[in-house]
Amino acid sequence: MPPFTFVRLQYRSGNWDTDPRMPSNLLHSLIEYTTVKVAEQEKVVALESTEIFNYPFCYMSGHRLVQFNQKERKNFETYVRNGGFVFVDDCNHDIDGLFARSFEEQMKQIFGQSALKKIPNNHKLYKSFFTFDEGPPTTSFELNGWGDDLVHDYLKAIEINGRIGVLYSNKDYGCEWDYDFRNKRWLAEDNTKFGVNIIMYALSS
Repeated sequence: MPPFTFVRLQYRSGNWDTDPRMPSNLLHSLIEYTTVKVAEQEKVVALESTEIFNYPFCYMSGHRLVQFNQKERKNFETYVRNGGFVFVDDCNHDIDGLFARSFEEQMKQIFGQSALKKIPNNHKLYKSFFTFDEGPPTTSFELNGWGDDLVHDYLKAIEINGRIGVLYSNKDYGCEWDYDFRNKRWLAEDNTKFGVNIIMYALSS
């Protein structure tokens, strides 16, 4: 089995290259807590490239407009419908922000008006490795007035045949985990553990 590769989706609209230290931080956590073999560097793959079909997990983020071109839209749908997993994180932490509104509109156009739904806090995502009894952990960006100044007590997802194909967060986990992994030793609790759950769910579902 090939090593797990953290794939970041590059899309033509908006800004896709956020939170540059986050992937290596999560990869370090996979090495620390699991037996998953990992590729040590993230890989950037264009959404309009068929290369995305070589990987089971992709990450997508940004602050600005999301407007897929025809090839990006087709690849996104094909990837998700055929078993791929995309973790999408809104860097604005703002349900009325440009990224959130435009991304959700893209999902409606591709998968239907009501495809993106809140997932319950007892979903198996929250027990895929570590246990999060209260659902998605809160980020510091939700508590310090950034974005919409709301604590989002849920995540949204598009499920295909009973499994999550698109996991969508307004909680800004990307910024929360965007630090050098060597600084984790100063934290009372490693806040990347939920990232491990996301990846382990993607690899096992």
